[in-house]
This record gives sequence, C-alpha cells and structure tokens, in this order.
Amino acid sequence: MLERYEVETFLTLAEELHFGRTAERLRVSTGRVSHVVKKLERQIGAPLFARTSRVVRLTPIGRQLADDLAPHVAGIDEAVRRAVDAGRGVTGTLRVAFLGEWTAPVLLRAVALFSERHPDCRVEVHEAQLSTTRSGLLDGTTDVLIASYPFDGMANGPALLSEDRMLAVAVGHPLTRERSVSLEVLADHPVVQYPPVTSAEFKRDRTPERTPSGRPVPQGPVGNTFSEMLTLVAMGRGVLPVGEHTRRYYPRPDVTYVPIHDAPPIERGPVWLASNTTTRVREFVRAATDANSADR
Repeated sequence: MLERYEVETFLTLAEELHFGRTAERLRVSTGRVSHVVKKLERQIGAPLFARTSRVVRLTPIGRQLADDLAPHVAGIDEAVRRAVDAGRGVTGTLRVAFLGEWTAPVLLRAVALFSERHPDCRVEVHEAQLSTTRSGLLDGTTDVLIASYPFDGMANGPALLSEDRMLAVAVGHPLTRERSVSLEVLADHPVVQYPPVTSAEFKRDRTPERTPSGRPVPQGPVGNTFSEMLTLVAMGRGVLPVGEHTRRYYPRPDVTYVPIHDAPPIERGPVWLASNTTTRVREFVRAATDANSADR
C-alpha cells in the first residue's frame, strides 16, 4: 500500500516534471522528493521517471500509474470535501457570474431562491467578460458561471435558457431581404470570429469552419468583445450567428437579425470547475434549476 504523501509526491512530480517546482509546491526539500520517488520505484520494481540533468519525463509505467491514481485521489478529496460541507452546512461565500445580459434574469432568480434556502451563505454576483470566463473558474474567483453551452473542459448543469439562432448582418446587406436563411449561407460570407481565449468547442458550435454540407466557411475579423463583434458586423466586415435574445439586449440601428431556420437552439445554464463541486455549488445549481423550470 502506498502512503498518501507518497501518492501526492508522485502525482505532483508527474504534473510538474521538475523536482524543484514539486518541492516548492509540497513545501519540502528536493532531496525529500527524490527519496520518495526512489522508494516508490523500489516498491513498483521499475523506473517511474526518466531523468537527466535537464529533463524529467514519465516512463510508460509511470504514465500508466499516474493515469490510474489521479481519479482515485480526486474521488477521495471530493468525498472528504462533501463530508466537511455536510458537517458545516451551506455557509461561507459563493461567487457567481453571468455572461451576457440575457442571462442576468436567470441568475437573479437562482440567487433569490438559493438565498432563501441558505441564508447563511453569502452570494457575490458579477458580470463576466469573454476574456475571463475560463480563467475565473480556474483560479476560483468564480464558483458558478451562467453561460452558453458548449463550455468544454467544465462541468455543467441542466440548460436553463433556450433560444433560436439568428444571423446578425449589417443593415442593407442582401440577406436582410430574406425571411430566414440556412446555415449554408455561412459559406458565402466572412464570419466574424470570437477572441482566441474562447473555447474551441464553443467556436465550432457558433462559428463553424464548415457548413452542414461540408462547404468551407470564410473567417472574418476577430472581435475582442461581443459588442465589438457586432460593430464589425455593422461595418460590413462579416456576418455572425447569434441567439435571438441578442436582438432584444443589443438593439442596434445598424444591425439586422435574420432567423436561421435549420440550426439547433442555443442553450445556456450553469458551468463550473468539476474539482470545485462543493455543496454550495450543487445547491446553487439545484436552486437555479428549480427557480427557472417554468422558462425552459
């Protein structure tokens, strides 16, 4: 059987691949890290790391052990966290955020019901920006985000909001004469792009590289914010698939919204870091689902 400190040392070194950084994270000496690794290798009967004066890398056996151990350690940590949360009750501070003004009413209903159920837990609310949605979840400044799906790499709850898709085009654009358009028209016009920090799966959903029939979609300029992207549309630099709520929350005299008749709806709901699935987060997702069930 491996001791907990041995497993922690091994998995930290497997992540950092650097003895100094591993020692710094664990607040021990590099000699202690080396000693633990050598002891593990004697127990396993094979090298777990290949190391030179410049490079540390996992051996195939080391990689397999890391892949096998990591989910079990995460499960133990989560079980302890759930026990602690259950003992303390839902207290402390929950940091929630929304992306896009149309998600604010959904969030406010969730906050109201959550606060009614758990008055000892303080809820902080802020608006997130496209450039900080993922980093906020990763660094803990946001516990739960109400945002669009898909949001790859994160856990997500039930969809709370569904809306049809529309194509934002400049006033006077030939497509404004159409009652609705197909996704196939994306192959005929540059499509304004989301900023580089936006997740790949989200981009594939909103601004695909190809139409359903396989035709390539020309990429237009990149906008740093949603308002900037709509401004690029208004300037005639490209078109942009959006949700129907954009027409209500971003009314502009220089942009027209044309329905897309063959696109699936856009869904929005709670998103959070899986390793941060605390009782507070679970209870907030439950409250959000209950509070907004009539609107789904």
